Formats: sequence, structure tokens, C-alpha cells
Amino acid sequence: MMIGTASHPASAFVAPRDRVARINEREINVFRQRTRASNALRERALSVMPTAVPSSWMAGYYSHPQLFADHGVGASFFDADGNRYVDMNVSDLSMTVGFGVPEIEEALARQYRKGAHFLLPTEDAIAVAELLSALTGPPAWQFTVSASGANTDIMRIARHMTGRRKLLVFEGKYHGHLEETLVLAQDGVNIPEYQGLSGRRAEDTIILPFNDLDAVRRVLVEREVALALTEPAMTNCTLVMPDPGYLEGLRRLTRETGTMLCIDEAHTFSFAYGGLTREWQLESDFMTLGKGFGSGVAFAGYGMTRDVADHVERHLDILHRRSGIGLGGTLYGSALAMAVARVMLERVLTVSAHDRISTLGARMADGIDAICRDLGLPCRAFRLGPRSGLCLSPDLPRNDIQARASMDLDMLDARRVFMANRGYWDCIVSAGPQASFAHTAENIDGYVAVMAEFMHELVRGEQTSREANRTSN
Repeated sequence: MMIGTASHPASAFVAPRDRVARINEREINVFRQRTRASNALRERALSVMPTAVPSSWMAGYYSHPQLFADHGVGASFFDADGNRYVDMNVSDLSMTVGFGVPEIEEALARQYRKGAHFLLPTEDAIAVAELLSALTGPPAWQFTVSASGANTDIMRIARHMTGRRKLLVFEGKYHGHLEETLVLAQDGVNIPEYQGLSGRRAEDTIILPFNDLDAVRRVLVEREVALALTEPAMTNCTLVMPDPGYLEGLRRLTRETGTMLCIDEAHTFSFAYGGLTREWQLESDFMTLGKGFGSGVAFAGYGMTRDVADHVERHLDILHRRSGIGLGGTLYGSALAMAVARVMLERVLTVSAHDRISTLGARMADGIDAICRDLGLPCRAFRLGPRSGLCLSPDLPRNDIQARASMDLDMLDARRVFMANRGYWDCIVSAGPQASFAHTAENIDGYVAVMAEFMHELVRGEQTSREANRTSN
């Protein structure tokens, strides 16, 4: 049970395959029985939507039958059969405030009556930029509908300002569905991460391990990289924290080599008040925000230094008269999105709200650590503000390769459906659970209790008395 493999170090916990398979098969059968309305909707959807979903991305997360949602309240949503699920992945960080927040509902209704979009700025856009500048540091802002769009704009600005083409990213990254970043390094050659990508734009991308400043230095001294793009902590391969001084060293090296730096906080903005940029006092040329701040409304943006803002103004694209930097999109900065962003910053994403979810995140991590101790496992909890999760090694990872020891896909598939059948939605294999602004201590304790049941059966091969009673009923 403790034997290592190429992807699992010898000290890591490796779940017994037979128990994983047994649990997964049993739980999928239970799931099918309790989601019959979703099954019927899936059959209907197959004739009009590939894989029965509006975006095929939704279908790739699960090995169990597709679930159809009906409505959400607070920290939970309900499926078409009326089953309730506490959302522990908060819709991949796009619903960190929970469902049915009155302030957001009021802002949406009020602005929609006034006008959803004009392709013109509103006063709310000024207010949002002012609030973000005061909160995070960058003095100038532009707005998009997704972090993918924000990072696309940032790359174009950086290439224009530096006269360089190459992009530096780090293993385990996710910066949106962009051809430049959907790249893997394999045997010294860049290859597209997914099918259907051209591969040509991957030639300009350099991929390095996180937390390796020597590797960064060797690349940047060639002075060919326009932009280094990184998260402050890597969040798409479980959770990888920066070494002390790593991010400061990255900023120093980019300055010394004329390379621009972007801190992508699309995932991490909810980890602390003002994001990790404020919490850790980080400096950069750009800062990316996304996920609609967790409001569920499509919205993103990017901050920049005054020098960058001045450059953008001098190289404006004026239709039919002058070609400038290729930036923008028709629905960028809509009146509706800006109204929601403003109320989020002014009334929802408060200091006290962030303090509360950080306390809940620590409560979850403490509970996971207790499970590991009780079962004698060489495991521990990830923890960063509201984010937690189960690390299958005694030492926390420093890079993507080490992090993948905790991404046991078969085990996570079985755990996902096990928890779903018990009212907890924990769906994203690359990202651990997170306390939302709507969660309660009881939600967190319930999640830990169900995880304890799963791990007990997985490790000892027998159900707890509580779990056995539930299954028999």
C-alpha cells in the first residue's frame, strides 16, 4: 500500500486498486439510481448537444453519468431529482460567494433594467478600476469576460513593448484556453496539451519547473522572453506553494533581463483579501483576475503599471485609420458585468468575509490532517486560506512533478461519486476543495466526516458502522 511508482514517491500513500474499483463500481450504481431525472435529460440532450452538455468541457470531468443542475441556494445546489449537494469546488471558483446572494441579484436586476451593454463605458467601470487599484496596487485596469481573454491581451501588449516573441510559463500551469499556454514539454520538445491545437504557437512557449530560479535565470539571460506568466501559488495541480523568496527572485530576474511579469490571480484572488498580490506584497507589470470574482457572472480583467497603460494609450487601434495593439472584445466591460463587479468589491468581498473563509479553510485542513493521523497515513492537508485538500505525501510538493503524486485519478473518481451520493460535490481532480463565502462550519465538518468514511473504507477495507448503516438503508 506504500510502494512508490514513477509518479508516486516511495513515501506516498498509494490506494489499493481493488478497493478503489470496488467502491467506484458500487457508488456509480447508487448514483444512477438516485439521478434518474438527470439520466432522462441526458438522453434528450444527446440529440442536440455533443456529449449532452452545452460545453464538452463539462463532460470530461466525470466517469459517472452526467448530472443536471436545477437550482442553488447558499452553499448548495440541487439536481433535477431534487438531490442536494454542498458545492466544495464552488463551480471551479466561479461561485465562491454561493447561490442567490441578494446584493448580486439586486445589481443584476437594476442594471439590466437600465441597460445590459452599450459598448460604451459606465461610471461603474471607473469605480471598479478605482477599487481594484486601491485594493491590489496596479494603477490602471482593463476588463474582459474571461481570464483567457485577459491573458491574451497581456501577451500582445508584452510582445509589442519588448519586441520579443517568447512566453515563459511553469509546469502545472493553467492560464486559460490559449494555444500558447496549452502546451506540454515532452522529451525536450513542446507538444500541444490537447487535440485540435495547431502546435505552431507552442514553439514560442518555454515551460520550466516552478520554484527553480536557476532555470529561470538561464532562460531569461538570453533576452528572448517577452513575458513570464505565473500564478503566485500553483493551483491547477493540487496546490504548490512558492519557496520563500521565489516570487521576489522572479521579479528581480525579469527586471534585470527586460522581461515583463504577469501574476495570474484568476484562481487565487479569493485566497486572501485583495488576492495574494496584496497579501504577499508582490510586484509585477500585470495582474490577471477572472472567474467573475466568484459571482457567477462572466467577468475578468487585468491590471498594469502606469508605463504599460501609457504604452497602450499611445498604440490604440483606430478602425480604418491606424493599426494598434490588437486588444478587446464586443462584450468586454459590459454595463451588467461592471455593476456586479462593483457590488462585489464594495459589499461582498470584505475583510471579515475573507477572514471567515480562511478560518473555515483551516478547519477543513485540520480535519483532513486528523484523518491522516487516525489512519496512520503518510499524508497531510494542503492549506492556503480557504483552499485545502488531501496531499498523499508527507512533504508538500514544490513543483508539478511532485504534486502529481496526489492526483490519483482512479481514487479521485471513486471519492467524487462516493461524496456525491452523500451530498457533497467535490468534482475537480486538479483542485482541492475550498471553503466558500456561503459555507458554514457544519458544511466543512460534514465534508470532513464523509471524507473520513471514504478513507476508512479505502485503507482498512471495511465500512464504518455509520457508513454500513447508510448503505444498507
